[in-house]
Amino acid sequence: MSDLVFGSDTSISEAKGGVDANRIAEVKAWLVSQFDLVGKDVPDFEYTPRSIAHLHSLATISQAKTKAAGIIATDFRQKAAEYRSQAARIREILESVGVAQESLPSNVVSSAQVLSNVANLLNIRDTELSSFLVAMGDISLRKIGVEDKRSKVQKESKILLDYTRKAIARLTYLKRTLAQLEDDVAPCEGHMENWKTNLAVMASKERQYLQQYSNYKAVLNRVGYTPEISHGVLVEMAEHRKELEKKTKPILDTLRSYQDLPPVIPCFNSQCTIIVLVMFIFAKKLITIWIFLFVQDKALAALAIEDKKRQYAAAEKYLEDVLQSALATTE
Repeated sequence: MSDLVFGSDTSISEAKGGVDANRIAEVKAWLVSQFDLVGKDVPDFEYTPRSIAHLHSLATISQAKTKAAGIIATDFRQKAAEYRSQAARIREILESVGVAQESLPSNVVSSAQVLSNVANLLNIRDTELSSFLVAMGDISLRKIGVEDKRSKVQKESKILLDYTRKAIARLTYLKRTLAQLEDDVAPCEGHMENWKTNLAVMASKERQYLQQYSNYKAVLNRVGYTPEISHGVLVEMAEHRKELEKKTKPILDTLRSYQDLPPVIPCFNSQCTIIVLVMFIFAKKLITIWIFLFVQDKALAALAIEDKKRQYAAAEKYLEDVLQSALATTE
């Protein structure tokens, strides 16, 4: 009641403008009744709307609870009176048959008290054997149910204990792993920085190599390179060229020796004809070898071959004419 402030009696009339007078009267009556119970006077305080509302709520709750408590107390008093009257009637009956409590032995009285306590414990209203048996059966069933629940709880507790142990072991392993990883953080960061630097260098090198590759590819396309002309093919061609040079060197030497002969003198015998044929064959082979060795571009090689074919045809025609004229002169 922190809102209560002591004041004069005129505070009641001042509060009437904002608070219902009936509620103020009810609060005052309740306060007087409560303080009269302890023999004290009601202290003076200021009746504000908030304090009146709070006190009226307390008074309402208190009166409701007091009324409920009075009803319960009246019921208990009535039940106690009924129980006393019934006890007196049962006592009269027992005395009339000669089994009053005062005339019974002490062991019988103690047994009856034990029987009464057991009946109260089993929550039965009479002392019949059937009631005791039913109550005992109910207790046995409850005991079996409790034992079953206890066994289940024990199994669950064992399972939870195993899970807890495994979880603790896993947690220990994870903590150890975390500590190891934390120790490896600094070296790994150094390696990562090194890898980043190397990656940047490799990326720049990759761009450089790609640019060079594109440049070389453009150059190869410009000079007419095809995939069939590979390093292995060129090596084989070079080896074949060396072999051909070895084979043709004697023939070239022989032809060079022919260059020192005097101009051609018409001869119309068979020996002269054979010499001309041999020179023509040697010249044809030399021209073919020269085309194979020194012409690398396919298009140029094709043109050169066609040109040399025309030259071969002209030479063959000339040779036929020479032979025909030689034969005609001989005849």
